Amino acid sequence: MMKLNKALATVALAGSVAAMSAPAMARDTISIVGSSTVYPFATVVAERFGTKTDFSTPKLESTGSGGGMKLFCQGIGTQNPDITNASRRMKTSEFELCQKNGVTDITEFRIGSDGIVIASSNKAENLDISLKQLFLALGSKVPVDGKWVANPNKNWSDVDSSLPNKPIRVMGPPPTSGTRDSFNELALAAGCDELPEAESLSKDEHGAICESVREDGAFIEAGENDNLIVQKLIGDTGMYGVFGYSFLEENSDRLQAATLNGMIPTAEGIAADEYPVARSLFFYVKKAHIGVVPGIQEYVDEFISNAALGQNGYLKDVGLIIPPREQLMNLMDKAENMPNLTVDELK
Repeated sequence: MMKLNKALATVALAGSVAAMSAPAMARDTISIVGSSTVYPFATVVAERFGTKTDFSTPKLESTGSGGGMKLFCQGIGTQNPDITNASRRMKTSEFELCQKNGVTDITEFRIGSDGIVIASSNKAENLDISLKQLFLALGSKVPVDGKWVANPNKNWSDVDSSLPNKPIRVMGPPPTSGTRDSFNELALAAGCDELPEAESLSKDEHGAICESVREDGAFIEAGENDNLIVQKLIGDTGMYGVFGYSFLEENSDRLQAATLNGMIPTAEGIAADEYPVARSLFFYVKKAHIGVVPGIQEYVDEFISNAALGQNGYLKDVGLIIPPREQLMNLMDKAENMPNLTVDELK
């Protein structure tokens, strides 16, 4: 089956690239674009793959999930990427763009999960907070008497008397970070949507209000250095930080996680999408390039192998919340059969 898929893919691609110049076809290295969140995991796989096989080490570019989809869907031919990584599922609009540009055969792999936590020093007063309360603390605008106004809440207790009576001070990633994007969408917007005032917002207003962090000093951008956040939290018990679950695990002797919507983050809860700020991680393969650009099938096989994604796999060691065994078996079946993603699966 695998050889047949490769043969069919080669024939399909040959027809679409017949008019290309020779330089455009001269590529023997896999091209991968997409999510900055998936990037470090894919980099580890690519380096292992380049070391243990005769294929070239794949070239990876961190373009963001949306940027990667745009590049991936530009068309068939080796001037376009072979694989794109994503920290969210492909949108129907992106699928339709791919189809429009001849990228009709795509296989989707959900490789695991990541969770975003609110953390503090284990000597600080821990938070037990709902997403609604979190939005009212960190949103740039909140409703007061039915009108959206600049966030007036200074202390956590201004949001709810059950919360600490101390200033709202949260350190987190900058707008360029994929973690910030996910935090805005999965935490803030979800909390905003629980407010009755959000129901009347237009799509543009919703994005501008519900996914916008206040800029008056309550939220402090820390850059991309998570170690800096840890040091700040340890030295300041009035500060809270936003980052990925894997980083919390690495510092569990010094940090504690807030309870969000009644849940303490765990690897099991995140893997099952039960934790409220959990996100699935994916990569997408352009099937027409298999057998044309060397090593694509073999790279996929390495990524979803027991060595990488198993219970003792090396991706677990670098912080990926790996899929349950049943899901891993399904991934292996996908790698063998490379089924086409359909638009109905994305709805």
